[in-house]
Amino acid sequence: MKITILKDKLKEGINIIEKISTKSISLPILNNVLISTEKNFLNLTTTDLEVGVKWWSLIKTEREGKVAVPSRILSGFINFLPNRLVNLELEDFNLKIKCENYETTIKGVNPEDFPIIPQVSDEEKIEVQIKSFCKSLSSVVDVASISSTKPEISGVYFIFQKNLITMAATDSFRLGEKKIYLDSPLNNISKDYSLILPQKAAKEIINIFGEKEGVLTIYFSPNQILFETSLLEVSHPQIQLTSRLIEGDYPNYQEIIPKRYDTRIIFSLEEFINQIKLASLFSGKINEIKLKIDPSKNQINFFSQNSDVGEYQSFLIGKVEGKPCEISFNYRFLLDGLLNLSSLQQKKPEAVLELTGSEKPGILRLKDEESYLYLVMPIKSS
Repeated sequence: MKITILKDKLKEGINIIEKISTKSISLPILNNVLISTEKNFLNLTTTDLEVGVKWWSLIKTEREGKVAVPSRILSGFINFLPNRLVNLELEDFNLKIKCENYETTIKGVNPEDFPIIPQVSDEEKIEVQIKSFCKSLSSVVDVASISSTKPEISGVYFIFQKNLITMAATDSFRLGEKKIYLDSPLNNISKDYSLILPQKAAKEIINIFGEKEGVLTIYFSPNQILFETSLLEVSHPQIQLTSRLIEGDYPNYQEIIPKRYDTRIIFSLEEFINQIKLASLFSGKINEIKLKIDPSKNQINFFSQNSDVGEYQSFLIGKVEGKPCEISFNYRFLLDGLLNLSSLQQKKPEAVLELTGSEKPGILRLKDEESYLYLVMPIKSS
C-alpha cells in the first residue's frame, strides 16, 4: 500500500469509525481499524461484532494493500498532524505515516484476522432525509431499556410501510412513538418491514449521520440492517453502518395507549418544563411530583415534598377540558417526554397532556401535531 490523502479528510474518517472500535481483552483484533485500498478509494473499517462501520474517501493511490492497526494509536497520531498531505506506506504489516516533518511507524496485524462484516442485500431498500430520520430517532432512542430479561425492549422498534416510518421505544414505565410521513411511496420495498434495532446502534446512527445533509439509504435483510450515505463526487458509498437485529417479538404497545381521555390540558411547553424542574428540587426518593388539574380555573397545580428539604407549590394557567384530576408522576420520566417534545420544535410551542384518571398513563403531544406521542405511567397511590 502506498497512498496520499489530506490530513483533515483522514481525520474525518477516523473520527467516524473509531466510535465502534472496542477495548477488547478477549478479542484484541477488535481494537484495530482495518485500512484497505482499492483503485482510488481508501476504506476504513471497525466493528464490535454487533455494529460495523465502513468509511470511504477518494485518494491518490500508487500501490494497493490492506492492514489492521490499533485505532487509538492511529487516531492519536493523526490528530496532532498539520492539515497537509499525509503519505501512508505499508511494508509487511508495518504502516509508515509521513506528513511534512512528522513520521512514525505503527505495527499492524494480519488483515485476514479482522472480522468480516456481513453483507446486506441491496434489493430491498428505502430512502429518507437524514436530518428528519435522525431527529426523529433522537426523540425515542433514550426511552429504550437495556434489559437482560426482556431483550426485545432493549432497542428501537421500527415499522417501515408504504409511505410511513414508525419508530417506538419503551422501558415499561414510559413509551415514545414517532412517525415520519413520506411524500412518496418507499422505493424498491416489496412489503412492510418490522424490526428491533439495538439501542447502541440507534445512538451510533445519530452520532455518525445526525449532522449530515442529504439522503440516507436503508437496506434490509432477515438478521441485519444497513444504513448508507454516498460520496458527492462519484456514485459510491461514503459511510455504511451495519447492525445486527434483536430477535423476538416487540410488545403490542398500542394496547396500552388510551383511546380516549377524561381530562385534556393545553399549556406552554417552556413554562411547564420550568415548573417540573422547580418541583423536582423538592421531590423525594421516588422522584414524585403531584399534579392537580382544576378545569374551573383552567389551572394546573404542582406539588412536591421532601421531609429533608421542604416542599414546593405552584400553578400554571392553561386551557383545561374535562374532569378535575389528581395524578402523580416520576418527574424524570415526565421531563424526558417534555424535553423530547421541545427538541422537535424550533419555536416556543404549546403542548397537550391527556389523562384518564389518576392510575392510567398520561399522553404528551404537541398541540396540532400527531406525529409524536409520549406515554408515561403514573405513580399509583398506595
